[in-house]
Amino acid sequence: MLSLVAPPAPGRAPTPTEGGGAGAVLRAVLTGGPLPRAAIGRTAGLSPAAVSRHTADLSALGLLRELPALDGPPRAGRPRLPLDIDTRHHLAAGVHIGVPWLTFGLLDLRGRVVAQERIPRRGDAAAVLRSIRTHLPGFVHRRAAGRSPLGLGVVTGGWVDPERGTVVEHGPLGWRDVPVREQLAGVTRLPVHVDSHARALARAELLFGAGPGATELVQLFVGNVVDAAIATGGTVLRGRGSRAGDIGHLPVPGSTEPCSCGRTGCLEATVAQDTVARRAHARGLLPAPDFDLLLALAARGDGGALRLFRERLDQVAPAAALLIDVLNPEVLVVSEAGLIAVPALADHLRRQVLRHARTAPAPLVTGASFGREVLAVAACAGVLDSAYQRPMELRTARAG
Repeated sequence: MLSLVAPPAPGRAPTPTEGGGAGAVLRAVLTGGPLPRAAIGRTAGLSPAAVSRHTADLSALGLLRELPALDGPPRAGRPRLPLDIDTRHHLAAGVHIGVPWLTFGLLDLRGRVVAQERIPRRGDAAAVLRSIRTHLPGFVHRRAAGRSPLGLGVVTGGWVDPERGTVVEHGPLGWRDVPVREQLAGVTRLPVHVDSHARALARAELLFGAGPGATELVQLFVGNVVDAAIATGGTVLRGRGSRAGDIGHLPVPGSTEPCSCGRTGCLEATVAQDTVARRAHARGLLPAPDFDLLLALAARGDGGALRLFRERLDQVAPAAALLIDVLNPEVLVVSEAGLIAVPALADHLRRQVLRHARTAPAPLVTGASFGREVLAVAACAGVLDSAYQRPMELRTARAG
């Protein structure tokens, strides 16, 4: 994963403002904590009385906790007890539905991966949802260490409608109008957050990754599905029908790869993991078209494998540059497996993107946010985003 970042202004208050004062307090502590109450008030723009009320509520929900008094000279009045995110009680659970694998994850309230497991993705939509229902309870029981999940996130590529909790269309999986939330809510007895993995990762970057303090962010995901997510004003856009970010059919000059849409040279068909694995097999790099084997070769420094990943990034770079030019974000994050396996490829992508982009000044380029844990983070991001935006709704969810 590569981040192209223009640094946020120092001291910016947490955004967006959805969720009222309690959400602002929780995000202030996430971004700058541990913080004493006075600093929380300054950051969140709240009165001392409001901060005291919200911190008491959030502590009662197990989301904040007091730490020992800060070091310093003795002061009159109440000790300056800093508050921090409480990671002892709750987790977010999630599953990423990919073409080859189902990735299960548990994250703490600071977005750190507590556990992840993956199992092969087999069969049609009904079979996949049965696999999730079968595997999830045991995974949580084994790995949560007594902490309770706040909700279940389910993410995948393609066209996903979060309002209905439905995967509307996923070309590589052959899914259409799959009611994921309806099929999983009754089994888990948890709120189920269904979304595209690009939008989920955009939220994770705004909370925990390259974008804390930023309000304008674009996430470009490159796997077997290629899609993007756009955040403006700190809010991730869905667009009409939840189709914002559908860039998989942008043309790639010179590509003759056939696409399921009936055309040739579409971005997704050209750079999909299965396509790249087939190229590696055709060039004699692999005994079979297996993308994981190709990643392992690249990580070991194999010249042919590295050449293939550089070619893939060359084909992705114009789309990334187009997003920069059209949207002018503070942060552009490119999630691609080769960048995770071989971080040195980031320099190659940087050069290619900046060669194509017209925006000035050029964005800064930084390292990855979530590395090999990116799919587990994506899976759980919707649950954590909901907790940080609307924490007081957890009281109702827990009581139900």
